Amino acid sequence: MPTKPKVETVVEEPVEKRQSQMFDLLRHVLLASIGAVVIVEEEIEALVNKMIERGEIAEKDGKKLVHEVMDKRKAKADKLDEQIKKDIETVLERISIPTKADVEELSQKITVLSTKIDELKKA
Repeated sequence: MPTKPKVETVVEEPVEKRQSQMFDLLRHVLLASIGAVVIVEEEIEALVNKMIERGEIAEKDGKKLVHEVMDKRKAKADKLDEQIKKDIETVLERISIPTKADVEELSQKITVLSTKIDELKKA
């Protein structure tokens, strides 16, 4: 007797669950990158301090070097932060999550409509 092929039902996760998972993933990525930045800063300072201890560079030059490296790192981090914000906005648009501006616009429209309804009730 031939057997019927099994038909699997694909059940999509609710949008809220997918959004929650996306935010959790994003949160973990951001926390990991912040931790990496802290580690890099500590490593740079430790390396420069070793160079100062060995007399390879003067303390004044070492502090200047650390400051320059940190400034460059901050500039790159700021640029990366802007890119991450743009990427997040793109993802939010793709999964149809309203932005703060969208919510504020709807709130204003609701206020206007509520006022008109109140005026019509009085008439």
